Amino acid sequence: MLDTAQKLITETAQKLGLSEKQAVELIAINAEHDFEIKLKSGKQLQAYRVQHSNKLGPYKGGIRFHPNVNIDEVRALATLMSFKTAVAGLPMGGGKGGVVVNPRELTEAELEELSRKYVRGLHRHIGPDKDVPAPDVNTNAKIIDWMVDEFEQLSGDKSKASFTGKSIDKGGSLGRDAATGRGGVIVMRELLNKLSINKPVTYALQGWGNVGSFFALVGEAEHENWKLVAATDSSGGVHSQDGYSAKDLNEYKKSGNKLANYKRGQKISNEDLIGLDVDILVLAALEDAVTDKNVGQVKAKIVLELANGPVTYDAYKKLGADGKIVVPDILANAGGVIVSYLEWLQNKNEEHWPEDKVNRELENHLVKATDEVYELSQTKDMTLTEAAFAVAIKRLS
Repeated sequence: MLDTAQKLITETAQKLGLSEKQAVELIAINAEHDFEIKLKSGKQLQAYRVQHSNKLGPYKGGIRFHPNVNIDEVRALATLMSFKTAVAGLPMGGGKGGVVVNPRELTEAELEELSRKYVRGLHRHIGPDKDVPAPDVNTNAKIIDWMVDEFEQLSGDKSKASFTGKSIDKGGSLGRDAATGRGGVIVMRELLNKLSINKPVTYALQGWGNVGSFFALVGEAEHENWKLVAATDSSGGVHSQDGYSAKDLNEYKKSGNKLANYKRGQKISNEDLIGLDVDILVLAALEDAVTDKNVGQVKAKIVLELANGPVTYDAYKKLGADGKIVVPDILANAGGVIVSYLEWLQNKNEEHWPEDKVNRELENHLVKATDEVYELSQTKDMTLTEAAFAVAIKRLS
């Protein structure tokens, strides 16, 4: 993922006429913090926070707790976040954090201890006007609430603007849970309109998690002519040309079931889903889902990157050569960071907005960003990915 991000940035910078030195500066990371966290139980865990760029404002980016966290992944995600905030027109920079841990192997007490000690290791480097972390993979509002409380105790800051993704009663924003999925729907709707695609479209969704499920639910509520014909989670999933109700699938998942065991349709693997004959392939799971090894299977005309870095550089090149459209992650999944920014803004101004206002602001930011990216792609004969990076590079350079 780091290799893909850096190649895309360098290549687009060259197309814009930037010098090699300027391209290197765009990639350069401002600061890296890595430290060990020792729990009372004796467990020692490696922790990271990478701060890529604060040229446009405070660093912004999530914290993930996952056994596969590594420094290159965190660097890549921090870099992508700088470009994501830039393409969305936000006055924020890019950062990312993580701890190498499987949180399911921790007790509740250990999870709280880890969350608080992560903040202790970083509190001098974060804060409302320095670096504003948020939840990511395997972190949630409860964990962020612990982190905010620890930061308040260490710094005296009472604004709640030190982190976003908090519980609603502790300064969180309405609309945050659905923001990334809802944002993907807005971007997809705008693109289909620009391509004058008015007929019914079919889509397959890889990754029925928070982002993927909200994409399907919002899409179902707002677009009758979008048909969900396949969906998977980590267990695999199901496929049926008759289509599925997103609401029914979500209820099934919320009951603790695996999509691979759903009662109707043909059972498929995550790999099978990549090759389905659909109009839109929605990638909402993890990075590197489409690589040079399976890109030849992709039949979808449009690939929507709702996860971070789900298409590798070589695969992206092949898709472009085949005339397929990749909607880049830095635009497609920017809804989450936009509403995180709106939460930060509410905290700074001591306000709490109704959900419809949050959704209107999200819509305004993403419609404007999609318009700008699409217009540049047409006038400069660029792919959407190149155009999105170009918009961000112009702001960052």
